[in-house]
Amino acid sequence: MRQRRSKVPDVPLLMTPGPTQVRENVRITRALEMTNPDLDLKFFKFYRKTCFKLAAFMNTESQVLILSGEGMVALDSTCASLAEPGDRVLIIDNGIFGEGFADMVKVYGAEPVVFKGERTRGISVENLREFLENDSDFKFATIVHCDTPSGVLNDIREICPLLKSYGILTVVDAVSSMVGEPIFTDDWKIDVCIGASQKGFSAPPGLAFLSISPDAWEMMEGRKTPIPSYYCNLLLWKNYFEDFWFPYTPPISDIYGFKVALNNVLKEGGALKRHRRIAKAVRKAVIRAGLSLYLKSDYCSTVTTINVPTGLDGEALIQKMKDKHGILIGGNFGYLKRKAVRIGHMGENARLEYVSETLKALQETLEDEGVVLRADMESVFLEEMVKKK
Repeated sequence: MRQRRSKVPDVPLLMTPGPTQVRENVRITRALEMTNPDLDLKFFKFYRKTCFKLAAFMNTESQVLILSGEGMVALDSTCASLAEPGDRVLIIDNGIFGEGFADMVKVYGAEPVVFKGERTRGISVENLREFLENDSDFKFATIVHCDTPSGVLNDIREICPLLKSYGILTVVDAVSSMVGEPIFTDDWKIDVCIGASQKGFSAPPGLAFLSISPDAWEMMEGRKTPIPSYYCNLLLWKNYFEDFWFPYTPPISDIYGFKVALNNVLKEGGALKRHRRIAKAVRKAVIRAGLSLYLKSDYCSTVTTINVPTGLDGEALIQKMKDKHGILIGGNFGYLKRKAVRIGHMGENARLEYVSETLKALQETLEDEGVVLRADMESVFLEEMVKKK
């Protein structure tokens, strides 16, 4: 177990919902001597094998690509490569990141049509079905699996097949859910499934990846207008291995490190169970202490969003935790700025000792601010974790 520190370190304990803590074997691997990834055929094979391993993790037979840039580059590349002027795109929105897709598709001339759900729970499949019965003329639809600011989990297992039944291509942002929640890309009819290195996989930020179905490739190739980007043009990648040519120089050290991070997850075998247990215990501790969760239901196992007690400022609370305890939790933005804070229990963060220490620090920080709590969060959390599952 990680020992509590007696003084505030230069680098805080990272308990944010991404980036997450990085294991030592990943950091060491990124420091290894590298080759020229544009010229060395061995690296092309290494890259492709890593993509195959990632595809197996995502439960897909579709092509998977690893791109240079944090998760946003995959989101932007998908919108750039699919959207054309005049296209109608369905934006399924029940969170800050969900609504953000509307701005992305507008950049490329498409018309976003927003289906709004409740902010404090997952999208209602029945309400979406009723909506589609009246209007289903969309080229593709976007949905966020876990909308990180709130931590809401949307039921893509039901939503994506529903969309496909109407001939609508499906684009899923699974950046914050992967590793902590199951992803069955092909079975759930996901055409483009997007992830990133810095959250559940616990590698440094800098890589995004996505699976691209045959239907998605066909849509890109059948465009009436050229893709209005070079860096974000996914078609340039389609035959990279056959041509032994990368559209741009891949960040070789990041990919080396990510392969190790992926192996860490695969070797563990029980990452989903670990995340579920941690998340459930955190929520119970928060509620027993008399605090309130932002969500009413549909919690993701990778992040917990907690309402800031009346009279306190979320940003100030985070700073005090960092200054006094050396622990950095997540703030918020948009309509949740200063009103809610987040504990990121994803990837390497989702360990008993780290979460326990974080809850203890949060308890002390709140009590220093005059908040009277009904229970000791660390104790409740530990009691829940030792129960037989």
